[in-house]
Amino acid sequence: MTDAALSLAGLTRDFGPFRAVDGVTLDIRKGSITGLIGPNGAGKTTLFNMVAGSLKPSSGSVTLNGQDITGKPSEALFALGLARTFQIPRPFRRMSVLDNLMLAPPAQVGETVSGALFRRGRVAEQERMLRAKAEEILDFVTLSHLADHPAGKISGGQMKLLELGRALMGDPSVILLDEPAAGVNPSLTNILIDRIEQLNRRGVTFVVIEHDMDFVMRHCDPVIALAEGKVMFQGTAEEARVNPELLDAYLGAPA
Repeated sequence: MTDAALSLAGLTRDFGPFRAVDGVTLDIRKGSITGLIGPNGAGKTTLFNMVAGSLKPSSGSVTLNGQDITGKPSEALFALGLARTFQIPRPFRRMSVLDNLMLAPPAQVGETVSGALFRRGRVAEQERMLRAKAEEILDFVTLSHLADHPAGKISGGQMKLLELGRALMGDPSVILLDEPAAGVNPSLTNILIDRIEQLNRRGVTFVVIEHDMDFVMRHCDPVIALAEGKVMFQGTAEEARVNPELLDAYLGAPA
């Protein structure tokens, strides 16, 4: 598939005798907001973890924009344009919201001993650039007023926006979102959705794990469903609405 941002081929993950993901093969279309649904235990998060580099597959491959990224660590994937957020946000809670963003890009010059000692001018220049970029992103995700607040003191919904902001520090072409709307109040959910759609219009591809079926049906196309580690449905939101297996297992019988 020439317009695939992500391609998974035979992706499998075993935990001892238990097969959590079973030979998943699919393409994620560039520029899409793809919804990934399924019951708890279907393998969605395990699939994300393999794609995002935090878990090595037992077999199969992952390709990002035509490049094989199978088994690469998350830091390397961040540099290649693949970012992810977590269902439960993972900020550095004692650091400020702004510093959380500035710390996101890996392999900064100041993180090495030689850089800190012998390239102070370059370190200062990079810090200025990162600060400017982080401030711009904080404005985009509506968190500028919280820049100096400890990240652990902001609300759960604001943490979800911070997670998105941290992802954006890598200029990603693909973002994996793990239940972005979970536990978020409606006003912040609307902001989050608006920012996702703005980024999508700019060409960013999204893959979204979400249990909120209203969110999926309104904002995701296509929809992919997993069950017992396998793909059991791929199609549009409208097709998902009338698919008998989905209606029975996930969406509830029509009134």
